[in-house]
Amino acid sequence: MPTVRNGEVSLRYATAGEGPTVVFVNDVGLGAWYWSYLQPAIAGPYETIVWDLRGTGDSDAPDGPYAMTTLVEDLATVVAALEARRIHVVGAGLGGAIALEYARGNDNVASLALLGVAEGAAVDADRLASLAAPLDDPDALRESLSAGFTRSVPAEYPDEIERMANWRATDDADPDGHAAQRAAWREADLPDRYEVTTPTLLVSGAADRIVDPAATARLAADLPRGEHTRIEGGHLFPVSESQVVGDELRAWLDEQTESRLE
Repeated sequence: MPTVRNGEVSLRYATAGEGPTVVFVNDVGLGAWYWSYLQPAIAGPYETIVWDLRGTGDSDAPDGPYAMTTLVEDLATVVAALEARRIHVVGAGLGGAIALEYARGNDNVASLALLGVAEGAAVDADRLASLAAPLDDPDALRESLSAGFTRSVPAEYPDEIERMANWRATDDADPDGHAAQRAAWREADLPDRYEVTTPTLLVSGAADRIVDPAATARLAADLPRGEHTRIEGGHLFPVSESQVVGDELRAWLDEQTESRLE
């Protein structure tokens, strides 16, 4: 899989599909597996780019804490390696904050889709931290997922939880990397969001215990071209509600692509 370098840090990314380019940006600590439930709904008519944040998966893991400006530079480095002149960006959690800050400083973003996103002060830091787990502890990798789902999901889908735990063991950030990425989200007050005139879809999980859906709605209201929708699910709703999110995202991307052709 290809890699690019931002200074001394190597960043791994992967592509799938053909068409307008959609770049996915991960939530805190989560590896590329996070998009495996959603990406198939987008790849095909769209070229999809999934990359590992520094500290995650096959990307380098320098010591933290990480700054938001650094993670935005990492995204810019990945985008620069692509042939696309215009991109759509889909970010979850921390990845949404990175995407929003990238769009503020770059005019190549055709649209944004932000999933479970709010400024750092609106994030429940303790619950977010509880998603971290040692990568060599299968039980902890399984149990820590409970903070991101509604309470019924782990009991109803034990095989999927086991599969996610196995992926996490190789793809996720370790607790130090998780903490380094959390630090970037904590500093994200998104002070210049009013400057972002990019069409932006914000989606929140109705039962999200990490990012209050009301905070996501407020962010949408603060953006000149922001739209907010709420669906079922906890913070990891792009996984548990992937079919619904996929339909919403595909319709959004199609609308934005068609509007540019008119």
